[in-house]
Amino acid sequence: MNHYSTGVYLVGFAAQILFSARLLVQWIKSEKVKRVLTPQLFWELSLAASLLMFLYGWLRDDFAIMLGQTITYFIYIRNLQLQHRWKRLPSAFRIFLILFPFIAIYHGFNNGEIDTLRLFANKDIPLWLLLWGSLAQIIFTFRFVYQWIYSEKIKDSHLPFGFWLLSLIGSAMILIYAVIRLDPVLFIGQMFGFIVYIRNIMLGRRQHKDTP
Repeated sequence: MNHYSTGVYLVGFAAQILFSARLLVQWIKSEKVKRVLTPQLFWELSLAASLLMFLYGWLRDDFAIMLGQTITYFIYIRNLQLQHRWKRLPSAFRIFLILFPFIAIYHGFNNGEIDTLRLFANKDIPLWLLLWGSLAQIIFTFRFVYQWIYSEKIKDSHLPFGFWLLSLIGSAMILIYAVIRLDPVLFIGQMFGFIVYIRNIMLGRRQHKDTP
């Protein structure tokens, strides 16, 4: 697919708006108390954005994007559980959220070889770029694996210093990928995130120094 419709980009930008909104909410709340906070709305917006971004990756024939969202999707749900927010959602909505990735994957590969070639033999994404993008997404999304392990250890949803450091590294790699792919959705989303990641690293270091 060489040409992508306006509708496809609208899905991607909607996802990035939600991703940016979660960072903005987290940033504002953290600035008020001068320490890193993890509000419930951060995870709710993350889940909604991830759903849309997975769809965008599928529409763009971009396996790297789909891979990144698949890794983090259920971590968002787990953090909502840790914050005792998950069970407050309607049961039907929770079932839909859990089943969505499986339905999407089944639908995406139900044509067998055709869809496999579309994702892994896309002439618009050479193998080296696919590998770079996948590695970037793995590093970028590993921040949530790290955050999940950390939160499970302390039995509370928290965004530690390492989360923001991995965010910065992964974001830089995705920016390079976005430039080569000529993907405005990824580029704009990551540019905004850069500022928030750096600021949270600064707040985290200050908080660590102030802790006796």
